[in-house]
Amino acid sequence: MLEIDTPHGPARTHLHNAEQPLGAVILGHGAGGGVDAPDLMAVTEVARSQRFSVALVEQPYRVAGKRSSPAAPRLDAAWNAVVERLRVDSLGGLPLIVGGRSAGARVACRTAADCDAIAVLCLAFPLHPPGRPEKTRQPELDAVKMPVLVVQGDRDQFGKPSAAASRTVVTVPGNHSLRKDLEAVADAVRDWLPRIVR
Repeated sequence: MLEIDTPHGPARTHLHNAEQPLGAVILGHGAGGGVDAPDLMAVTEVARSQRFSVALVEQPYRVAGKRSSPAAPRLDAAWNAVVERLRVDSLGGLPLIVGGRSAGARVACRTAADCDAIAVLCLAFPLHPPGRPEKTRQPELDAVKMPVLVVQGDRDQFGKPSAAASRTVVTVPGNHSLRKDLEAVADAVRDWLPRIVR
């Protein structure tokens, strides 16, 4: 575990290094959850099995014990500081995939270009608040110009993003938690990762 200073307080990073890694995956948590979410754990195992080092990032508000997340600019600034430090130190210039679950996926989409990422991995992207499809966050996905994988539950109350030329959407059984079929989540990532870094 590594503590990293950010403009909004210390973040905490849990490193899971692979032997002779081909690349690195940095993942953030959801708004009210932590890095121990079952889907994040499943993806960590898959990535390491395919020789990707993984860093799971706890945002400063979670490290400080707060449940509600701050505004997007604060999240993004903290995330960028963590990624920059990891890229220089712990991950040694490896090809970088950024991502996360729910709110963490939104942060990764908004900052992917700043992080010099080669791809984005979204678990349960919250396309809109439940019951509010008019409040779409589709522009955050559409702004990403690199390959994107979205793994979404077929009963996700936060909606289902659409596929696009560089965006793959895989629907798995379950709701926003993605807990119902973790093997399906793992399979989606297992199939996608080798196509990103060869």
